[in-house]
Amino acid sequence: MASIIPVIFILAMIIGLMACGYLFVPKGPHQTTIRTAIMLTLASCYLMWMVTYMAQLHPLITPYRSSSKGESI
Repeated sequence: MASIIPVIFILAMIIGLMACGYLFVPKGPHQTTIRTAIMLTLASCYLMWMVTYMAQLHPLITPYRSSSKGESI
C-alpha cells in the first residue's frame, strides 16, 4: 500500500509556495492579477501531479502479460 507522506509533503510545499506568492508580490496596479496567476498555476500543477500519482497507484485497467510463449521480452 502506498504511503500518504508524499501527498501531504507536496501539498504542504504547494501551500507554502502559494503563501510566498501571496506575500511577496510587489505592490502595483496588477498585484491581484499576478497573485491570482501564481496561485492558479500552483494549484493546476498540484492537481496534475495528484491525478498522475493516483493513476499510477490505482490504475483503471489492470496490466496483463501476453500468454504467447514464442515471444521474447
